[in-house]
Amino acid sequence: MTNATGARTADAALLERLCAASAAEPGPRTLIIVAHPDDEVIGAAGRLPFLRGAHIVHVTDGAPHDMRDATAAGFRTREAYAAARRAEALAALALARIEADHVHCLGRVDQEAALELPALALVIASLITGLEPDVVLTHPYEGGHPDHDATAFATHAALRILEQDGAPRPALLELSSYHAGPGGITPASFLPHDGHEPRVIRLDDGARALKRRMFACFATQRATLRWFPIGVECFRLAPPYDFTRPPHEGRLWYEYFPLGMTAARWTELAAAALRTLGLDGHAGTEETTSCPPS
Repeated sequence: MTNATGARTADAALLERLCAASAAEPGPRTLIIVAHPDDEVIGAAGRLPFLRGAHIVHVTDGAPHDMRDATAAGFRTREAYAAARRAEALAALALARIEADHVHCLGRVDQEAALELPALALVIASLITGLEPDVVLTHPYEGGHPDHDATAFATHAALRILEQDGAPRPALLELSSYHAGPGGITPASFLPHDGHEPRVIRLDDGARALKRRMFACFATQRATLRWFPIGVECFRLAPPYDFTRPPHEGRLWYEYFPLGMTAARWTELAAAALRTLGLDGHAGTEETTSCPPS
């Protein structure tokens, strides 16, 4: 069995390969697991054309039961809004040469992924087993959106399940999402974790132009996407997380909105899911460290 130092060195090399990927030197086989149709474009549009054979997994269909967003976008049903969001994602990803049969949706309802943590972990473990990626790229645990945190939990838990079964372990990397900061929403950066420094990529003119075109595909998300910068993307090795504690002190970003989730409820759901999966005792993929305040 590879020791922890050797595994971390190998993972760091895969992070560098992903960040340096180009048409001449494509990146590693990558499975991108995100919460919503557009999260992969927000966090990794500049990398997507160079990850040949990449698969994208959307945990939710992007359509909440609350119809406010759907109605504002001109849809009468949640299902029609979900179909539109998938069509937008497929159009955007086609610009990066990612084919529709490499784009998977697990079909969870937007804002409700945290209610199905054990099932999600098992489904993601099965996907990883079937696709055999070198790299899994997912959200950090930062309290930006409960679906982001649910996706992070389920992905970390899936890898622990596979480790217990003796299966090969892909590198677990993160793309930046957003979290609460002193001035409000803080996108395109990570909450700091010792020993897990981010790789910051400044997109060149061609990559920025592609990302603008991809953003333009998401007509239903135009108001949301204006919060995200075009020119910078950040990646890092995934830190160990204690999902039974809030990711930072103070109010989480999603607690400012009526999403039906609080930090207290989240930690209860995570603890229950770890027990159900037989993973309680340590919540991370390695020795757990405390999370700093925001």
